[in-house]
Amino acid sequence: MLREFREFAMRGNVVDMAVGIILGAAFGKIVSSFVNDVLMPPIGMLLGKVDFSELYLNLSGGSYPTLAAAREAGAVVIAYGVFINTIIDFLIVAFAIFLVIRQINRLKREQETTPAPVEPPRQEVLLAEIRDLLKARS
Repeated sequence: MLREFREFAMRGNVVDMAVGIILGAAFGKIVSSFVNDVLMPPIGMLLGKVDFSELYLNLSGGSYPTLAAAREAGAVVIAYGVFINTIIDFLIVAFAIFLVIRQINRLKREQETTPAPVEPPRQEVLLAEIRDLLKARS
């Protein structure tokens, strides 16, 4: 059973999938940083210096200056700003994956449309050589 598991785990597809998951997680962190640290500050500034990650709805009734303060106080909050950031993260990742898949499909189509030249059967080649030799004799 251990041998079968090792064979399964070392299959090419499983290893490829593991590498893809690891790279995907790293890419997700890059996108999150891009959204939170590069994209959202200018967007928030254009919208009146709004920090989306600090937008929340307090259901407890108290007043708190930040989302972190509300959470620290144990207030019940709906952090819809964090949700907006997560949606933007998702859209960027989905668009990046779309571009990659689109390019892969384009390359596959190019390979399919340019078939390798088909060589004639060996018999036809030999017959053509015989014909050419007979023509040369005449």
